This record gives sequence, structure tokens and C-alpha cells, in this order.
Amino acid sequence: MHPLQCVLQAQRCLRWGPLTSVSWLLLRTCRAHSGVRSSAGPSPERRQEDGVWKDFSSRLATGPTFQHFLRSASVPQEKPSTPDVEDPPPYLTVDDLLGRQRKVYLETYGCQMNVNDTEIAWSILQKSGYLRTSNLQEADVVLLVTCSIREKAEQTIWNRLHQLKSLKSKRLRSRVPLRIGILGCMAERLKEEILNREKTVDILAGPDAYRDLPRLLAVAESGQQAANVLLSMDETYADVLPVQMSPSATSAFVSIMRGCDNMCSYCIVPFTRGRERSRPVASILEEVRKLSEQGLKEVTLLGQNVNSFRDTSEVQFNNAVSTNLSRGFSTNYKAKQGGLRFAYLLDQVSRIDPEMRIRFTSPHPKDFPDEVLQLIHERDNICKQIHLPAQSGSSRVLEAMRRGYSREAYVELIHHIRESIPGVSLSSDFIAGFCGETEEDHLQTVSLLQEVQYNMGFLFAYSMRQKTRAYHRLKDDIPEEVKLRRLEELITVFREEATKANKTFVGCTQLVLVEGLSKRSATDLYGRNDGNLKVIFPDVAMEDVTNPGLRVQAQPGDYVLVKITSASSQTLKGHVLCRTTLKDSAAYC
Repeated sequence: MHPLQCVLQAQRCLRWGPLTSVSWLLLRTCRAHSGVRSSAGPSPERRQEDGVWKDFSSRLATGPTFQHFLRSASVPQEKPSTPDVEDPPPYLTVDDLLGRQRKVYLETYGCQMNVNDTEIAWSILQKSGYLRTSNLQEADVVLLVTCSIREKAEQTIWNRLHQLKSLKSKRLRSRVPLRIGILGCMAERLKEEILNREKTVDILAGPDAYRDLPRLLAVAESGQQAANVLLSMDETYADVLPVQMSPSATSAFVSIMRGCDNMCSYCIVPFTRGRERSRPVASILEEVRKLSEQGLKEVTLLGQNVNSFRDTSEVQFNNAVSTNLSRGFSTNYKAKQGGLRFAYLLDQVSRIDPEMRIRFTSPHPKDFPDEVLQLIHERDNICKQIHLPAQSGSSRVLEAMRRGYSREAYVELIHHIRESIPGVSLSSDFIAGFCGETEEDHLQTVSLLQEVQYNMGFLFAYSMRQKTRAYHRLKDDIPEEVKLRRLEELITVFREEATKANKTFVGCTQLVLVEGLSKRSATDLYGRNDGNLKVIFPDVAMEDVTNPGLRVQAQPGDYVLVKITSASSQTLKGHVLCRTTLKDSAAYC
């Protein structure tokens, strides 16, 4: 056998955990059989090796088959006692992977997915024997979970690294060296540029490499920089139970999918988080059940394109017909067939705990078939709030963005959603100053804000990102001052229209999930209504509907009814009526 064939065959074996020992034997066999034959006949060493080969061949013929290894791979292995570590690579020992109670300080920047990623990373490190600290000064490891969606987000990290460099240089020699790591999208986008530019960084881990954190930190202990920025086609961390960062939290994020296939021309996400893949439904439901048992009252299902969820892990569902797109919408990829879709998942999640609110973000407008809208309308615990990113009000700009819809199709969907879910709250994303945007395009976005009257909005000036289609094919030709001026105009119009929309709540009673004390007043509490708007109300004694005659003070995690007395573009205010349950509140709202 040619040595290269041996290596390729060994690599194929290495993909299967139970076959690793076979692959090692195979490599020895390759070395034995790849030498040049001698005209003088086989040497004693060669005859001995031939005997070993014949013995190996006979044992192989009577030994376990390939199916045996497949069956063995599916048998659950007994979990080792904590700390729980993976098998080490050849150059490290199991002890090298242990945290040995070193303290980790985590900082999170960017979107909700990064919050969830932080919880996943900490879950992995905790099992390896690391401790968590909220005190930067006592940390042995500092990890920044980063964002790359805009240049400003990355500049924030560069500034933070400059601060941490000073902290690292002042570290007492009597303590273990401080290790600094960059995790997430910025690590994935810039890769070795970070290590070359900022020597204070010890490790890099992309969004699909958090399982490798114990190894990366072990390598860093030797004084070397370490990085893993490989993207995966199947990593969803389905078997990793995130550890909540705040023990007193009333809500949690549950990641149901990772990556994105939409390839909008402005967006870096497909290049930093990879291709779209979904978690198995069973693992999601198990995580939500555990959160319910812990007493949490709200979960938000997360994904870059959350409503294109498609679980293909169950073979019997892979022949199912694909879900229809919203009317007038198209995709940049071939239609995907089969799998359990978002409507099924949303239905199953909402059945776990009728007293637990369900939200989801961030969806794409193309993936709102009628069955999803009908489910939101029917279930009391699925919040009547939909995030519907528009990005622009100009059909010409939307085409350049490769969004897959026109302004007309988007507006028609808005009308359809409001007809299907009366009283629904809407939020959106907008980009000011995209490539080639004219004043007329900008004014069309202004008019869309006025027409729809969103309750919440997220507006930003365009920031070109390398690797995107826009970077390669379009020109970032809008001056920065024009972008900022247009952004300010959009923000002004949004606030005016949101104030009008939110004032429709005045005089109405809203069900509010209490989150805690107001940041601006020690005598007020705050929470969020079904539409995800912040609601502020006095911290006073109230009646408990479930215990007539009993007066109580609201606590985080309680549902209360609040009658709204005033509204702004971002906040509702009112006076509290009573403590209740989600089920009992239907009679009042």
C-alpha cells in the first residue's frame, strides 16, 4: 500500500472514536509495507513483521465487524466524576486540562446569542474545574465574548484589550500569569490578525470552538498563543447545558440553531458563525423543562434566523414537505426539504409550562407561514410580539441587500400579521446609508417607519464588513456624515411614531413580568409586558388574585396587572392592580 493511501485510510478511521486503536495499528502496518523490496530477500526483521501481519490479519478476520463499532459508539458511556474533561491530545495530560480552581472573568459584548455563548463557554469551563469570579482583579483568566457586526463593536474590544494589557503587565510574579482570550465572532473574523496585533492575547476561540477552551488554556499555560477558529457544519452544543450568569434571573435564552444561510450582502454573520444548523427538538425541550423546574418564567428561543429552524436529526421526518415562505418572499438558496420546522418546535415548547412566556428572536420576514402566526394567536403564553427586520424601506436598496422581498411584500406581511394577531407589538431593524442609497431611498425608509409605527426599533449606520458580498461587489459610497445625518432622522421619526403606537396602551391593563427594582427609582419596580416594552410601576402592597384577602409585595418572577397611565417611545408607566398568574390574567387583559 502506498504511504499516502495509508494516511488517507487512517484519517478516515480517525473520524470514528472507537476505531482510533485500529488506525494506530494501520499506520504501523503502512510503515512496514511501504518500504522498497530488497533483491537479497526478506531480512529477519521483515520476516518477523510478516508474521505479525499474518497474526493481525487472522485476528482481524475473527474480530468485531464495522457494525460492532457503530453499535458501540451509540452506547452511553459512564460519565467520569467532576471535574469532567475530554480525552487530552497526545501532547497534553488529563491534569493539564483541569482548571485547578483558577478563576475566570467573563465579559459579553453584542447580541443575545453572545449572552448564550457566554453561558455555554462557562458551562464547559466549570466542568473542567475552573471557578468564576465577578472581580476582574482576582481573575486568572479573562475571556471576552465578542461581536463583529460593525466596526464600532470591534473597536470597543481593541480599547478593552489596551486596558487589560496594563492589568496583565502589573500582575504580581507570585501569582499565576494572567491569561486573556478573545471568543466569538471577532476571533472568527480576524483570526491571526488579533494575535499578531495584540501580543497580550493568549487564546482565540471561534463560536464553534468553545469545547476546546480547556485545551487552548492548557497550551497557553506553556507561554504559547493558541487558537481554534474552525467553523463546524454540525456543532450546536445540544449536549451542553448553559449555566445562567445571574442566579436571580427570571428569564433565559435558549439557542435552538446556529449560523445563517441567507447571505444578505451586508452581513458578516454567515462568515463568523457558519452555515445554518438546528439543534434536535428533544434537547431543546429538555433544556426548557429544566428552566421551568428552576422557576424561570420566560424563555427566548434564539437563532440568527430563528424561524427557519429545521431539525433533521429524526430520519422519519426527513421526507416532510418544506414550510411555505411568506407571500412575495424568496431565498438566496435552494428550498430545503424535510425536518421538523419552527411551528412544531414552538408548539411543543409552549406546552411545557403554561405559566412560562415564550419569545423568539431574531426571525427573517420570509419565514412566517400562517401556521406560525396562528399558533402565536392561539397560545396565551407565546408573546404577541414579533421582531420583523426591514433594514430599508426602498425596494431598490432591499434588492441590493439581497433581502428577498420588496417593500410592497413586506408591508403586505405587516398587514397580514396584524390581522392574524390582533394587538401584536412589532419591532424592526434598519440600516442607514447602505451602498448606493439615495435621498429618495432614505425618504422611503422614513415613510415606512411612519406607515408601520413600530413599538420598538434598532437603527444603525451602515458599516462595511470584509468578506461580505457588499465588500466585494458594491461601493461604500455614502459619506460618514451623511450616514449619521440619515440615522438621526430615522431615530427621530421612529421615536415619534413609537410614542404614538405606545400611547394606545394608556388606559389599558397590561400583564407584566416583574424583573426587579427600577434603576432610576428605589420606590419603583419594573418589568416587561407581552410586547416586550418596559413597564414601570410603584413598589406597593397589592392583592394576590390566587389568595383573596392577602396583600403582598411583588417579587422578581411574579406576574402583576398594571393599568397604564402614560407612555413614551421606550417605556410605559402605570399603577399596579394585583398579583396574578398568566392563566388568570386572561380575564382582565
